[in-house]
Amino acid sequence: MRLCASFTIPNHPLVLNILDLFNKLISRGFTIFFCWVPSHVGIVGNEQADRPANSAVAPMDMTIPVVDLKKHVKMLLYSNWQEQWDLETNNKRQSVKLLVQHWPSLTSRKADTLLTRLRIGHTRFTHLHLLFGEEPPMCSLCICHMSVRHMLSECANFNARRLQFFQAPSVSLPCLLDKTPHDNLFPFLKSIKFFFNDLISGFTLLYAFYHVPPPLF
Repeated sequence: MRLCASFTIPNHPLVLNILDLFNKLISRGFTIFFCWVPSHVGIVGNEQADRPANSAVAPMDMTIPVVDLKKHVKMLLYSNWQEQWDLETNNKRQSVKLLVQHWPSLTSRKADTLLTRLRIGHTRFTHLHLLFGEEPPMCSLCICHMSVRHMLSECANFNARRLQFFQAPSVSLPCLLDKTPHDNLFPFLKSIKFFFNDLISGFTLLYAFYHVPPPLF
Protein backbone atom coordinates (compact mmCIF):
# COMPACT_ATOMS: atom_id res chain seq x y z
CA MET A 1 0.00 0.00 0.00
CA ARG A 2 2.79 2.42 0.93
CA LEU A 3 4.70 1.75 -2.29
CA CYS A 4 1.58 2.03 -4.46
CA ALA A 5 0.83 5.44 -2.96
CA SER A 6 4.43 6.64 -3.27
CA PHE A 7 5.32 9.36 -5.78
CA THR A 8 8.65 7.64 -6.53
CA ILE A 9 8.85 4.96 -9.21
CA PRO A 10 8.85 1.57 -7.47
CA ASN A 11 11.25 -1.14 -8.59
CA HIS A 12 9.43 -4.21 -7.32
CA PRO A 13 7.79 -6.28 -10.12
CA LEU A 14 4.73 -7.02 -7.94
CA VAL A 15 4.09 -3.31 -7.33
CA LEU A 16 4.61 -2.51 -11.02
CA ASN A 17 2.05 -5.15 -12.00
CA ILE A 18 -0.44 -3.77 -9.47
CA LEU A 19 0.00 -0.20 -10.77
CA ASP A 20 -0.28 -1.35 -14.37
CA LEU A 21 -3.56 -3.18 -13.70
CA PHE A 22 -4.83 -0.25 -11.61
CA ASN A 23 -4.28 2.31 -14.40
CA LYS A 24 -5.83 0.04 -17.03
CA LEU A 25 -8.99 -0.29 -14.95
CA ILE A 26 -9.10 3.45 -14.19
CA SER A 27 -8.78 4.30 -17.92
CA ARG A 28 -11.80 2.09 -18.59
CA GLY A 29 -13.99 3.89 -16.09
CA PHE A 30 -13.64 1.60 -13.07
CA THR A 31 -13.38 3.00 -9.56
CA ILE A 32 -10.79 1.18 -7.45
CA PHE A 33 -10.59 1.31 -3.64
CA PHE A 34 -7.57 0.05 -1.70
CA CYS A 35 -8.37 -1.26 1.77
CA TRP A 36 -5.86 -1.97 4.49
CA VAL A 37 -6.51 -5.38 6.03
CA PRO A 38 -4.52 -6.08 9.21
CA SER A 39 -2.83 -9.45 9.51
CA HIS A 40 -4.01 -12.14 11.93
CA VAL A 41 -1.00 -13.69 13.63
CA GLY A 42 -1.31 -17.41 14.09
CA ILE A 43 -3.61 -18.01 11.10
CA VAL A 44 -1.57 -19.99 8.58
CA GLY A 45 -3.28 -18.62 5.45
CA ASN A 46 -2.91 -15.00 6.51
CA GLU A 47 0.73 -15.44 7.47
CA GLN A 48 1.43 -16.98 4.08
CA ALA A 49 -0.24 -14.02 2.39
CA ASP A 50 1.71 -11.56 4.55
CA ARG A 51 5.12 -12.87 3.47
CA PRO A 52 4.92 -11.82 -0.21
CA ALA A 53 3.20 -8.58 0.83
CA ASN A 54 6.04 -7.71 3.21
CA SER A 55 8.61 -8.62 0.56
CA ALA A 56 7.28 -5.80 -1.60
CA VAL A 57 8.04 -3.29 1.15
CA ALA A 58 11.51 -4.63 1.88
CA PRO A 59 14.27 -2.80 -0.05
CA MET A 60 15.63 -4.76 -2.98
CA ASP A 61 19.02 -4.34 -4.57
CA MET A 62 17.97 -4.81 -8.17
CA THR A 63 17.51 -2.82 -11.34
CA ILE A 64 14.21 -2.40 -13.18
CA PRO A 65 14.04 -4.42 -16.40
CA VAL A 66 13.85 -2.11 -19.42
CA VAL A 67 10.74 -3.92 -20.69
CA ASP A 68 8.91 -3.29 -17.40
CA LEU A 69 10.01 0.36 -17.32
CA LYS A 70 8.84 0.99 -20.90
CA LYS A 71 5.53 -0.66 -20.13
CA HIS A 72 5.03 1.47 -17.03
CA VAL A 73 5.98 4.72 -18.82
CA LYS A 74 3.67 3.86 -21.72
CA MET A 75 0.84 3.19 -19.30
CA LEU A 76 1.36 6.56 -17.56
CA LEU A 77 1.49 8.41 -20.90
CA TYR A 78 -1.73 6.79 -22.11
CA SER A 79 -3.40 7.58 -18.79
CA ASN A 80 -2.42 11.28 -19.02
CA TRP A 81 -3.39 11.38 -22.69
CA GLN A 82 -6.81 9.94 -21.88
CA GLU A 83 -7.37 12.55 -19.16
CA GLN A 84 -6.60 15.35 -21.63
CA TRP A 85 -8.76 13.75 -24.33
CA ASP A 86 -11.74 13.51 -21.95
CA LEU A 87 -11.62 17.30 -21.58
CA GLU A 88 -11.89 17.89 -25.35
CA THR A 89 -15.69 17.97 -25.27
CA ASN A 90 -15.89 20.35 -28.24
CA ASN A 91 -13.66 18.20 -30.44
CA LYS A 92 -15.81 16.49 -33.10
CA ARG A 93 -13.42 13.54 -33.22
CA GLN A 94 -14.11 12.68 -29.58
CA SER A 95 -17.64 11.64 -30.53
CA VAL A 96 -16.10 8.96 -32.75
CA LYS A 97 -13.20 7.80 -30.57
CA LEU A 98 -13.82 7.97 -26.83
CA LEU A 99 -10.79 5.96 -25.70
CA VAL A 100 -7.17 6.64 -26.58
CA GLN A 101 -6.10 3.34 -28.07
CA HIS A 102 -4.66 1.83 -31.23
CA TRP A 103 -7.13 1.08 -34.01
CA PRO A 104 -6.02 -1.45 -36.64
CA SER A 105 -5.92 -0.57 -40.32
CA LEU A 106 -8.16 -2.21 -42.89
CA THR A 107 -6.64 -4.62 -45.38
CA SER A 108 -7.78 -2.45 -48.31
CA ARG A 109 -5.83 0.81 -48.46
CA LYS A 110 -8.60 2.47 -50.49
CA ALA A 111 -11.22 1.58 -47.89
CA ASP A 112 -8.90 2.50 -45.02
CA THR A 113 -8.24 5.92 -46.56
CA LEU A 114 -11.94 6.65 -46.83
CA LEU A 115 -12.61 5.37 -43.30
CA THR A 116 -9.90 7.65 -41.90
CA ARG A 117 -11.37 10.64 -43.74
CA LEU A 118 -14.79 9.88 -42.35
CA ARG A 119 -13.43 9.53 -38.81
CA ILE A 120 -11.66 12.91 -38.88
CA GLY A 121 -14.61 14.49 -40.69
CA HIS A 122 -12.57 15.73 -43.67
CA THR A 123 -13.55 14.39 -47.09
CA ARG A 124 -13.23 15.78 -50.58
CA PHE A 125 -16.94 16.34 -50.76
CA THR A 126 -17.16 18.28 -47.49
CA HIS A 127 -13.85 20.18 -47.65
CA LEU A 128 -12.77 20.49 -51.29
CA HIS A 129 -14.25 23.99 -51.39
CA LEU A 130 -11.44 25.22 -49.12
CA LEU A 131 -8.88 24.60 -51.89
CA PHE A 132 -10.82 26.73 -54.38
CA GLY A 133 -12.11 29.43 -52.04
CA GLU A 134 -15.71 28.42 -52.69
CA GLU A 135 -18.74 28.17 -50.45
CA PRO A 136 -19.17 24.90 -48.52
CA PRO A 137 -21.63 22.38 -49.97
CA MET A 138 -25.16 22.72 -48.68
CA CYS A 139 -27.84 20.12 -48.07
CA SER A 140 -30.72 21.34 -50.21
CA LEU A 141 -33.24 19.30 -48.23
CA CYS A 142 -32.18 20.25 -44.69
CA ILE A 143 -30.77 23.69 -45.58
CA CYS A 144 -27.50 23.26 -43.69
CA HIS A 145 -23.82 22.71 -44.43
CA MET A 146 -23.01 19.20 -45.54
CA SER A 147 -20.79 17.30 -43.11
CA VAL A 148 -19.86 13.69 -42.45
CA ARG A 149 -22.17 13.57 -39.44
CA HIS A 150 -25.05 15.03 -41.42
CA MET A 151 -24.54 12.67 -44.33
CA LEU A 152 -24.16 9.50 -42.24
CA SER A 153 -26.55 10.18 -39.37
CA GLU A 154 -28.91 13.08 -39.90
CA CYS A 155 -29.88 13.88 -43.50
CA ALA A 156 -33.48 12.85 -44.17
CA ASN A 157 -32.60 12.33 -47.82
CA PHE A 158 -30.84 9.09 -46.84
CA ASN A 159 -33.35 7.74 -44.30
CA ALA A 160 -34.47 5.01 -46.68
CA ARG A 161 -30.88 3.97 -47.30
CA ARG A 162 -30.16 3.84 -43.57
CA LEU A 163 -33.22 1.71 -43.02
CA GLN A 164 -32.00 -0.60 -45.74
CA PHE A 165 -28.46 -0.99 -44.42
CA PHE A 166 -28.68 -0.15 -40.68
CA GLN A 167 -32.34 -0.93 -39.88
CA ALA A 168 -32.78 2.60 -38.48
CA PRO A 169 -33.39 6.05 -40.04
CA SER A 170 -30.63 7.51 -37.86
CA VAL A 171 -27.48 5.88 -36.50
CA SER A 172 -24.67 7.26 -34.31
CA LEU A 173 -21.18 7.88 -35.63
CA PRO A 174 -19.47 5.59 -33.06
CA CYS A 175 -21.72 2.77 -34.23
CA LEU A 176 -20.56 3.31 -37.82
CA LEU A 177 -16.93 4.42 -37.40
CA ASP A 178 -15.79 2.60 -34.27
CA LYS A 179 -12.61 0.51 -33.91
CA THR A 180 -14.45 -2.11 -35.97
CA PRO A 181 -16.56 -0.18 -38.51
CA HIS A 182 -20.13 -1.25 -39.20
CA ASP A 183 -20.36 -4.15 -41.65
CA ASN A 184 -22.72 -2.19 -43.90
CA LEU A 185 -20.86 1.13 -43.81
CA PHE A 186 -19.21 0.76 -47.21
CA PRO A 187 -22.27 -0.77 -48.93
CA PHE A 188 -24.22 2.26 -47.65
CA LEU A 189 -21.61 4.67 -49.02
CA LYS A 190 -21.61 2.88 -52.37
CA SER A 191 -25.40 3.06 -52.54
CA ILE A 192 -25.31 6.86 -52.24
CA LYS A 193 -22.46 7.07 -54.79
CA PHE A 194 -19.97 8.36 -52.22
CA PHE A 195 -17.42 5.54 -51.88
CA PHE A 196 -15.56 5.87 -55.18
CA ASN A 197 -16.36 9.51 -55.86
CA ASP A 198 -14.66 10.78 -52.72
CA LEU A 199 -11.54 8.75 -53.37
CA ILE A 200 -11.18 9.33 -57.11
CA SER A 201 -13.08 12.40 -58.24
CA GLY A 202 -12.28 15.90 -57.07
CA PHE A 203 -15.38 17.43 -58.64
CA THR A 204 -18.63 18.42 -57.00
CA LEU A 205 -20.69 15.45 -55.81
CA LEU A 206 -24.00 17.17 -55.29
CA TYR A 207 -25.49 15.49 -58.33
CA ALA A 208 -24.46 12.06 -57.06
CA PHE A 209 -25.95 12.77 -53.66
CA TYR A 210 -29.30 14.17 -54.68
CA HIS A 211 -30.06 12.17 -57.80
CA VAL A 212 -29.88 8.69 -56.31
CA PRO A 213 -32.83 6.50 -57.30
CA PRO A 214 -34.93 5.19 -54.40
CA PRO A 215 -34.01 1.72 -53.11
CA LEU A 216 -35.97 -1.24 -54.38
CA PHE A 217 -37.55 -3.21 -51.53
